[in-house]
Amino acid sequence: MTDNNLYYSDEDTDIDSNISNLYERHRIVVDKGQGLMRIDKYLTNLLGGVSRTRFQNAADFGFITVNGNTVKSSYRVKPLDEIVISLETPPGDYTIVAQDIPLTVVFEDNDIMVVNKPPDMVVHPGVGNLDGTLLNAIAWHLKDNPMFDVNNPRLGLVHRIDKDTSGLILIAKNEYAKSFLGKQFQDKTTQRTYNALAWGTIKDDIGTINGALARNPKDRMQFCVFSEDENPMAKHAVTHYRVLKRFKYTTLVECNLETGRTHQIRVHLKHIGHTLFNDERYGGNEILFGERTSKYKQFVNNCFEVCPRQALHAKTLGFVHPTTCEEMFFDSQLPEDFQNLINKWENYSTR
Repeated sequence: MTDNNLYYSDEDTDIDSNISNLYERHRIVVDKGQGLMRIDKYLTNLLGGVSRTRFQNAADFGFITVNGNTVKSSYRVKPLDEIVISLETPPGDYTIVAQDIPLTVVFEDNDIMVVNKPPDMVVHPGVGNLDGTLLNAIAWHLKDNPMFDVNNPRLGLVHRIDKDTSGLILIAKNEYAKSFLGKQFQDKTTQRTYNALAWGTIKDDIGTINGALARNPKDRMQFCVFSEDENPMAKHAVTHYRVLKRFKYTTLVECNLETGRTHQIRVHLKHIGHTLFNDERYGGNEILFGERTSKYKQFVNNCFEVCPRQALHAKTLGFVHPTTCEEMFFDSQLPEDFQNLINKWENYSTR
């Protein structure tokens, strides 16, 4: 039996944009009557439409586990084995064409690119966003590279962030790099921090938010924190945070993701009573803390206009290079809209 669950998205995936996940996860429990068989052959027979070579490659990079342990493609399945396999998703329904769109490349070599995505840019074509995406820009940037096909799901995005979140994204130029880096994201060995402006004064200088996430049954476009008893479908999620600066009625925090669930930072901050500033989906585009004066209301509305999106930036990214095995780490400046927002709150708080 199989449990096909899409997974492996960064915490802040914009579900409005209908971006397909980069990997799909299959959970399989082998039948009681199953005879011994190589796992690559077993999976090929069970999951039609996927080549045996693809399963062999997945095993080589540690994307197949049996009873919690990684196995090689020569492993012979036994009755009641629990198999978990992660595969890149097949190409979607949207053909990505090269478009001459400005692209901020932080680092590039023969294997990878690190790009600083601006706000208001979707990473992948989807319903309502058929072009003008980050992948359209990458296709143009690499149009003279005969080894790179932006429509090949085994290349390209290693992870993603949503339209309204700015910051660093990692791109793989070849299949080996994609698998090598994808394994690091799956094993949670990458280093990623986000800067976020939250409503209210967060009391503790450092903290951890531990709350499983699942879709809000009253609004499918939102996620909520649940206990395992409340919702067995809720996925374990942990966010560590550190206060960078407190303003009057808002707090700038650094968030470190231990897990990477959809909307994780946004939901966790709301869960502790400090919704992300100007996060429309979760009510952060209303005045949640502060004064009732018309002057304060005008100030906050000006802040919404200065940064007309959720105040979230993927600031740092660390990983091991797929070829050199060098530990790489990148930091990025806050984009202009976010920095201007911080400046306004700082000026307001010191007056």
